[in-house]
Parts: sequence; structure tokens; C-alpha cells
Amino acid sequence: MARNSLSPQISNSIIEFVKSKEMRKGEHLPLQMLADAFRVSRAPVMSALRRLEEEGVVRAEANRGYFLAVDAENLGITSRPTEQESGEDAIYFKIAEDRLAGRLPERVSEAELMRLYELPRSRLLKILHRIADEGWVERLPGNGWAFRQTLTSRQSYEDGYAFRAVIEQQAMLLPSFEPDLEELQRARQTQTALSAGGYQTWSRAEIFKANNEFHEMLVGWSKNEFFLDAIRRINRLRRLIEYHITIDRSRLPKQTEEHLHILDLIESGRRSEAAAFLYTHIMGAGRIKAPQV
Repeated sequence: MARNSLSPQISNSIIEFVKSKEMRKGEHLPLQMLADAFRVSRAPVMSALRRLEEEGVVRAEANRGYFLAVDAENLGITSRPTEQESGEDAIYFKIAEDRLAGRLPERVSEAELMRLYELPRSRLLKILHRIADEGWVERLPGNGWAFRQTLTSRQSYEDGYAFRAVIEQQAMLLPSFEPDLEELQRARQTQTALSAGGYQTWSRAEIFKANNEFHEMLVGWSKNEFFLDAIRRINRLRRLIEYHITIDRSRLPKQTEEHLHILDLIESGRRSEAAAFLYTHIMGAGRIKAPQV
């Protein structure tokens, strides 16, 4: 139950994966392979596959798994969240905004949250588990929850961007840096989809996820776990502020254009140039966003 709220995003990711591979009707979609590709457990992938089965995109075979039910070229627009899921997103972001504004204390009980947001326990727990999966709340013994540290001031936010710019640039310059061409092509497809109109229709969570995965992918290619852990931690700390600022989507086309340029430079072997541009890209984004904090 904790990860089922991810199924719309995972469903979209599976469709993007199928399209990038130009897969044909009848091809196998191994559960573990998809979980590894999207860096999640098997549970949300299974939930997403069941969702896609209901839509006729995949079919299940007993004891064999899931198979593509249509050719990739015939796949249309990816699925939209249900009304209930959209309602849960609204509450999710209300909790985020209330915490960022200081309206929620560091520690809170389930009973208090049920009263504040007028939710039954089952729906509240679904949302809280989603937040816990993202790393900005943790469950306490009993029925209490504690919000974790996040970036809340303009100065800490600017410092976070400076940290990211240095770490990501240096990760790209390490001798161990080696791009994964399959991941590169998937990232190119995602960024192209964002640029082609996704920036107007994707949810804030999906946009943040796409941006995070792009930058964590680049650092991951350094093969240095310390660099990657550092970037994952700073991404968790900045999540709430980013959700708040990405309401303004006017800058997203330029962001995706710069992401695609970085991929072009890496693919053509111009790694030093890509690293320098990446540093400028991150610092520039920080200068644009910081005044909104």
C-alpha cells in the first residue's frame, strides 16, 4: 500500500521505456528489470502493470508475467491520475505547503492530521507513506510522525545549489565517469516529452522526479557512491521548496533545452565542456529560483 501512489508515474515511465526501445506487441516486460530501471521496488511496478493491463497496454500470462499488448508506435498519451489520486495529490501538496509555512509542527499525530485534513485513517496513511518514501517524514513509535530537516531559508537554498553545482561538475570530471547510453536515451526522451508540452500538463511531483533523475543519473555515471549519496541527500532536503516554486512553469522549457544540450555534449565526447555547462546551468537555476524562497 505504501507505494501504490507511485503507480501513475511508474505507468508513464513504463510507456516511455517501451517507446524508447521501440518494442513490439508480445515482447516480455520482466518485473525485476523494470524495477531496476526505475530504481524502485517491485511493488509499485506491479501496481503500474496492473493499471496498464486494465487500459489494454499490457496483458498478463499466468506464471509468465506481463507482455506488451500493442506495438510501441501505437501507444498514445499516457494515463491520467484518477479523481481520487488527484484528490490525494491536493492533500499531499497541502501538507507540504503547511509544513513549509510552519503551520505544521515538527512532530504530529495521525489523529491531528486526520482532523486537520478531514481524512479517514486509510487515506491519510497512504499519503504519509508516500511522503515517507520521499524522505521528508518518518514514523515514530505509536501513531506519531516527525518531519525531517529540509531547506527552508533562502540562504540554505542558495547554499544547496552551490553545493550541487560543485559536486555534479566534479563527478562528471572523475576518471571513472562513464555514461550509460541506454539511460542517456531514456533521459533524452523524458526531457523531450517535457519540452514538447509535458511541462504544462505533468504534476509538480512528476516534474521534480524527472529533474532529480536527470541529475542523479549524471552523478551516478561517476561510479562514486559518496558523490551520489550527497546529491540524493540534498535533493531530499530541497524537495518541499522545489514543489512550491515549480508552480511557475515558464522557465521549464529553457531547463529542458539545457538538459538536452548537456546530453548532446556528453554523447559527442565533450565531457569537460559538458561539466562546465552543467555548473553554469545549476548556478543559473539557483539564481532564478532563490528570490522566490
